[in-house]
Amino acid sequence: MAKGKKTSLKTVLSSQQSRLKKKQEAALAAQAAEKSKKGPQPKGKGKAIAQRSTIPFKPTDRILCIGEGNFSFTRALVCYPPSSLEFMPPSNVTATAYDSEDGCYAKYPDAAEIVAELRDKGVEVVFGVDATKLEKCSPLKGRKWDRIVWNFPHAGKGLTDQDRNILSNQILILGFLRSAANFLTDGPIPAVMPSRKRKRNEDEEDDPKSDAEREHADVTIACDVQTRGTILITLRNVTPYILWDVPKLAKNPPPPSAQANPNPRYIQLRSFVFRKQDWRGYEHRMTKGERAHGQGKTGEGGEDRTWEFCLKE
Repeated sequence: MAKGKKTSLKTVLSSQQSRLKKKQEAALAAQAAEKSKKGPQPKGKGKAIAQRSTIPFKPTDRILCIGEGNFSFTRALVCYPPSSLEFMPPSNVTATAYDSEDGCYAKYPDAAEIVAELRDKGVEVVFGVDATKLEKCSPLKGRKWDRIVWNFPHAGKGLTDQDRNILSNQILILGFLRSAANFLTDGPIPAVMPSRKRKRNEDEEDDPKSDAEREHADVTIACDVQTRGTILITLRNVTPYILWDVPKLAKNPPPPSAQANPNPRYIQLRSFVFRKQDWRGYEHRMTKGERAHGQGKTGEGGEDRTWEFCLKE
């Protein structure tokens, strides 16, 4: 590369995507070889482990929900909260959607009724909010939140080429992480305490990285202590979403193009299974609107997982 010449963001992300694909292919091949070596497993082995509920909010939090679709997550948070959030004031929650109000109701027929219920409770609902340009939204200017939540973000461009689709979503996530940094509360980093690890089966591989990524960790935040705000991003933990490599985008973002500002660096506090059953009535909606009977095949298998980050500096 010529001296002084900058590599474009798309080139960096594409190169990163290729490396991640090769790494995953090698890991899958190694797993298959190990499984073949071990032979058939005895009955009772490999049973699914019960998932633990993780509620990443406390009742005093000010919460900003991004890209809400039909607003069913906000309704679950406010109208049917887990017991730990029973006394959280609805006015602590601001819910946003990318679409205009009319556009949202056209895409999601149940949204109008949900929004009316939320507003009646005292929730602030804002339409026409671009997650990558939060600073341009007048109702949000000059404000700070303890938690900024985006469940199942997607650029919604409908690209059939998987590599281009991944790239468009990585650019979306980078833009969100850059913009949202200005809206997080200041304070010390929340203390993370790892939970008791489950007993390992004798025939399980010793994989510390897997433990760090997949075991639940408790973020201990006293209700009367103002800590650094956090961002929570939830995705399906399967291909193609894992190829977005959200943790790396947050912790070690690629260098910006000549026209863009650099992305802030984040610390990953934890990741945990997102259990839809913890959020009564929540239904994930696609960016382009409802799809009859959920016939899409993308994202089958795996689990929904939330990653939580706070600013490094």
